[in-house]
Amino acid sequence: MFKTILCASASALAFSPVAWADTIKATHDPQTEIIVNGQRDDLELDRKSDTASRLGLSVRETPASVETLTQQDMQVRGLRTAREAFNAVNGAIAGNVPGNPAVVTLRGFSGGAVSVLQDGVRVSTSTVVQRDTNTWHFDSIEVIKGPASVLYGEGALAGVINKVTRKPTLDGDHLDGLIGIGSFDTVTAASGVNLKLSDTLAVRADASYMHSDSLYDVDDNTTRSAGLTASVLAKPAPDLSILVAIDHYEDRYDSSYQGLPFVPIAIARDPSDALRSQNGMVLDKGLRRRNYNPRGAYSGARDTTLRSRIDYGIGSGWSVANDFTWYHAKRDFVLSGDQIYTAPTAAFPNGSFARSVQRIYHDHRFWNERVVVANTTTIAGLRNRFSLGAEYNDTDFTNPRQQSPVGGTAAARIANVDPFAPIVGAFPVGDAAYSTTNVVYDSRLKTASIFAEDALNLTPGWLLVGGARYDHIDLTRVITNLNANGAVTRAAPTYEPFSWRLGTTYDVAPGVTLYGQYTTAVTPVSSILLQSIANAAYKLTKGRSYEVGFKASALAKRLTVTGAAYRIEQTNILTRDPNNAQQAIQGGEQSSQGVELNIAAALTDAIALSAGFAYTDANYDALSELISGVRIDRSGNRPINTPSTTISGSALYTFAALPVTLGGFVRHVSGFYTDTANTYLVRGHTVVEASLSYRVSPQASVSVRGRNLTNAFYGEYSGYPITNVYIGAPRSVEIALSMHF
Repeated sequence: MFKTILCASASALAFSPVAWADTIKATHDPQTEIIVNGQRDDLELDRKSDTASRLGLSVRETPASVETLTQQDMQVRGLRTAREAFNAVNGAIAGNVPGNPAVVTLRGFSGGAVSVLQDGVRVSTSTVVQRDTNTWHFDSIEVIKGPASVLYGEGALAGVINKVTRKPTLDGDHLDGLIGIGSFDTVTAASGVNLKLSDTLAVRADASYMHSDSLYDVDDNTTRSAGLTASVLAKPAPDLSILVAIDHYEDRYDSSYQGLPFVPIAIARDPSDALRSQNGMVLDKGLRRRNYNPRGAYSGARDTTLRSRIDYGIGSGWSVANDFTWYHAKRDFVLSGDQIYTAPTAAFPNGSFARSVQRIYHDHRFWNERVVVANTTTIAGLRNRFSLGAEYNDTDFTNPRQQSPVGGTAAARIANVDPFAPIVGAFPVGDAAYSTTNVVYDSRLKTASIFAEDALNLTPGWLLVGGARYDHIDLTRVITNLNANGAVTRAAPTYEPFSWRLGTTYDVAPGVTLYGQYTTAVTPVSSILLQSIANAAYKLTKGRSYEVGFKASALAKRLTVTGAAYRIEQTNILTRDPNNAQQAIQGGEQSSQGVELNIAAALTDAIALSAGFAYTDANYDALSELISGVRIDRSGNRPINTPSTTISGSALYTFAALPVTLGGFVRHVSGFYTDTANTYLVRGHTVVEASLSYRVSPQASVSVRGRNLTNAFYGEYSGYPITNVYIGAPRSVEIALSMHF
């Protein structure tokens, strides 16, 4: 399949900022027009956001923080994958944990608390379904920050990320292509074609491919990803639109990178200051490229989505929309899940890493049907927009899991390894090595929902927005323990959450809008498809959020500024019973509060500037854990993978006499902890990038991009175990040719 998609592709890598700047004054082709940030963001405020509401509200009218990365944004910034795109969102960080590629932390919460959608449909918890997909296939990535269970059900506590795929248009024929090469033997290619078959029918197809020795410059970590998307748009009548689409993605990571394990400073050969610990552990630059997975380890996925969308204007302000989605995925996680440093011995005078190995597979089938009826009318002279919808989905999920003991000796192939001269061995293929866990999880999930929204204009500039959602969730969980002669345990919980929100927007002056909202959300104590039988007995956790903010534009639409202040609270998380440390109970609490600011300015036709700032104060308000049989209080500690501050900025300058654009990009992320005890602090980092682009013809541009120009050594994200950190890629360069016809 990879070769097929490669042959179908025309090209890839980074879009030319020259084209981005030149079109400020010239073209109005909607397929190529890319306007300076300051102008585009103002238009963005008046753009409808289907992710933020089903009422056709503009971003300005939406009482929430809405951030959008367009396809043009992603290409200008050189964002090749979902992880890179998510990292570009103000206040977010993302990492490629093997079990959770492109996992996101947002507003003090991470993993399953951030819902990731595919064209407005939530297939499952993001930590189950999300992959590090090529961004070429997305027309945009829309981010709604804060709880969104009213729109998308359980799990959307910290926010929603909606990957909106490219779709056909009826404005003519277009062909786009990208091709490029870069450091670490990285080759990327992509192409897309839009064909207008008639005044009422159009088709589009896109293909992409990426191959790299390692995007992180790590040993034995060959990376391949590919995508193929196609869709048909028919508009047989002015008030009827029909879209049918298919998406297919594949990826594979050889010897999945688990991050760099910590070692004592006494044995480190090139200790860095990237880690601050309470027990003398450090990150050793000398081990930066090491990969301790056994030969034969890998992770990968293949998923296919079929979907249809029908929009019909009934008349008299009424409309109906129907979405149907069918999804099937197979995912493999065959790797060393633990690489834990152990003290020196005669056999390992430098100490060693004790490893476990695991084989985890997913067979995931899902379908979803959603219908929404909407109406726009006038009530007592006031404009009112209303929608009422129903949704039903069905999930079959089979999950065999096998794991060996840490440092197990059932086979020499999973024995401890020397940090500096690892003999990694081969991955065990027989069942005998997997004595710790050998189970099969079968889950069947059925969800029926009803939801409603309403937006009432009390005055032309004062809007009141409300919404509510009720879900009926039936989960059947069957666990077969093959280590216990096939013993079976079952659970069949039912959940009935109710979520609601109330918000308002008010135009205080031309171009200046204030907003505020109160929102509720629910999420399971763990991923609903993966939770243990014990966790199935617990109620859903509850969340609520308060947010106020503003959205403003000025200077003849050349300056856009948006800001927000928020607080999110989550209750009923798992903690330990103060009267019985051995017992887990619901009663823990977690919260975050913070501020965010985005600025975009087109100072002249040649200069474009943008900046983002986010500050998050996140804490476990009530949490205790069981450590060696003792209850330890973690209240007041910061959640893992949660930096307090992220700052980003970009500048583009186009020379008037030359078809050349220079770009500069900087991003700073403050430190974050890898554990709830806050023992290990990964220090903050700053990454600087630059680009130079030259338009060689009206249809083609050549770009050169440098990443991590200071060659910073930094921790990007922590995963499992807590003593491993994913190290950001070192300095790299890439050159690309982009084309549009």
